[in-house]
Amino acid sequence: MIKTPEVLLRAFCICSARDKQFLMARTAKKTTTAKKTSKSKVKRPLAARITAGRMFVRRWAVRVTLLIVAAMLSWICLYVWANPNKTPYMRSEELRIGAEVDHEWVDIEDIASVMARSVVAAEDANYCQHWGFDMTAIRAAVDSGGTRGASTLSQQVVKNVYLWHGRSYVRKALEAAMTPIVELIWTKERILEVYLNIAEFDDGVFGVEAASRHYFGVGPENLSATQAARLAAILPSPKKRSASRPSNYVRKRTRQIIDGAATIRRDGRAACFQD
Repeated sequence: MIKTPEVLLRAFCICSARDKQFLMARTAKKTTTAKKTSKSKVKRPLAARITAGRMFVRRWAVRVTLLIVAAMLSWICLYVWANPNKTPYMRSEELRIGAEVDHEWVDIEDIASVMARSVVAAEDANYCQHWGFDMTAIRAAVDSGGTRGASTLSQQVVKNVYLWHGRSYVRKALEAAMTPIVELIWTKERILEVYLNIAEFDDGVFGVEAASRHYFGVGPENLSATQAARLAAILPSPKKRSASRPSNYVRKRTRQIIDGAATIRRDGRAACFQD
C-alpha cells in the first residue's frame, strides 16, 4: 500500500518529537551528573582543612610517642635478666683510647659484700630509702649552689646503661623519666649489681672485677674493707685518683667510707641488697 504524503509527514513529526524528548532527557541527565560532580569537587573551607591537618599530625604524634615508650619499656625490661655487655660510654672510650676496655661481668654473689656497702656509703647512703631520687641530697645540692652532686646510684645506672655523658637538658629529662621506671621494674640488688659492673675505675678499666685485679691483683670476692673503700673513694674521678697509690685525700676518704659502710650495715640501710 502506498503511503500518502500526509501519512509520511505525520510519521516524521512523531519521530522528531520522540527524538527531541530523548535528547532533552539525555541532556538533563548530563546536567545532573555534572552538578553532582562539581559539588563533589568543591574544596572544603580553609578552617576545616587546617583542623584535619592538625588531627592527622596529632594521631601520628601519639603513635610515635607510644612506639618510643614501648621500645623504652622493652629495653628496660631486657636488662632485668640480661647483663649489659658494653655501655655507650665504654664504646666511646674504646674509640678514644683506640683499644678495648678492660671489663668482665661478675655476679653480685661473687663480689665481697663490703664492696657493695662501700659503694653505697660513698655514693648514695640513702639508697635503700628512696625511689630513684634522694630529695634530701637534691635540696642540699641546691643550697650549696650546685657545688655538690646529688645523683643516686639509680640515676647513674640509667645514664651509663641507656644514655650518654655530658651536660644536656635532653639527657637530664630522659634520665628523670627513666629512673623511676628502672626503680619500679628492677630490684635494688639488681641496680647495684649493674652499677658495680659498669662503673669506671681507671682509664679504660670498668667494673669491679677488672678494677680489683687492676689495682690489687685479687678477685672481687677477696677484697678487704680497706681495698673496697679505696675503690669506692676514687669513683667520682677515676682518671685522676688511684686506689693503689692513694693521695692524702683518698686515704682520708677511705677512712670515712669504712666507717660509713659499717654504719649502714648496723642501722639497716643495707637491708635492700644484703641479708
